[in-house]
This record gives sequence, structure tokens and C-alpha cells, in this order.
Amino acid sequence: MSHILIAEDEDRIASFLEKGLRSHGFTITLAADAQQTLNLAESGSFDLLILDLGLPDRDGLEVLATLRGQGHSWPVIILSARDDLHDKVSGLECGADDYVTKPFRFEELLARVRVRLRPAPSSRSTGDSVLTVGDVQLDLGRRSVAVEGEWVELPGREFALVEALMRHPGQVLSRTQLLDQVWGYDYDPGSNVVDVYVGYLRKKLGADTIETVRGVGYRLKLQQLSAIG
Repeated sequence: MSHILIAEDEDRIASFLEKGLRSHGFTITLAADAQQTLNLAESGSFDLLILDLGLPDRDGLEVLATLRGQGHSWPVIILSARDDLHDKVSGLECGADDYVTKPFRFEELLARVRVRLRPAPSSRSTGDSVLTVGDVQLDLGRRSVAVEGEWVELPGREFALVEALMRHPGQVLSRTQLLDQVWGYDYDPGSNVVDVYVGYLRKKLGADTIETVRGVGYRLKLQQLSAIG
């Protein structure tokens, strides 16, 4: 489950964002000023930052520059009432990954969050890595999977699903998270397509490879993940 830090001093907006993002399966931590944001970034592990520029104790661009200077590489989406082109360019040049102006539609912000949290596309060049979890190997270049040394070609969705699970061995991924990563944010959240495709993979990888965590989602039982190549 992705952990999002929200730096926003307006209580109404912060509460709105927290409730909306939590309802879509994200873990949320709120910061009301720049110093709290920096302290939390130093002590916590986050996957994405939503950053207001008009923080009461320091400009948000200074916060962003400090975080990048400290080596924090997780995505940053600026959410600000500043809609001038100069401000947008400055934010992106300081290291922001996206810029959303207030007022905003939650659906648009949610889509941008999901895009920024998607795994980076795998390289297709010679020498691509192979993900290994227990007896299962996933060749990112050949887009195929091997179980105990026997290689099987996978259709695109099945490949993307097993890749998402193998990149989080032992971690429970909700159906919503898997829908986001494999099918895209606009897919019907009430669909059982994840369950259907997990069934396909169990037939090819072994019935015990993917575990159902009732009421939560799915995870790989095998714990060890290594990258080779």
C-alpha cells in the first residue's frame, strides 16, 4: 500500500485529500507546515509527496529543493493556487514531477497520483534484468516467466500482473492497487478481472504461488527477491 505525505496548511483541503485518498487504498500522513514536512520526510518512508507551495513557515519550493538535496527521490506533485507559468516552470525545475493548480478536481489529482506511482517501464534492451522469487523467474526483456527452469510466454496483462506481484514479494497488494498498475486508473473498480487473471497465473505458476488474503488482496508467498543482469 503506497504511503503519501501531504504538506497542506489549509485544514479543509488537507482533510478532503486525506479522506479521498484513503478511500482509494492509500496510507496518508499530513503535515501542516514546512518544518513538519521535512521532519517527517527524514523519519518516515513515503512513496509520494503532495506539496502546497504556500506553507506558513517556508515556501514550498524551498522545501522541495531541500528534499531533493537530501536525496529524496520519491515523486512530488505540487498542489498550489499559484497558476502563473513562471511558478509552474520553477516548480518543475526544482524537481517536482507534476503541478496541479487550485481549485482542482479530485479525480484529476487521483489520476496523476496513480500515474506517478506506477512502476517505471522496463527496458527492452539486451541485458535486461531477471526478477527471481523462489523458483519463479521473470525475464523483463523476453516478457516470459520460468517456473523451475521451464519458460512460458505470458500475454501482456498476465505478464504485467505477475511482475507487479514479484516486485513486492510477500507484500499484500489490494485489488485496487493491481487494477491501477496493470489495467489503468479508469478500469471499473467493481470488476473481478484481477481474480480471473490470478486464476490464470496459478494454473501456469502453481496453485500455491499466489496467496489470497481474504478481504485485502493477493501476495506472493515466496519472500526472496533478487535482480540479476
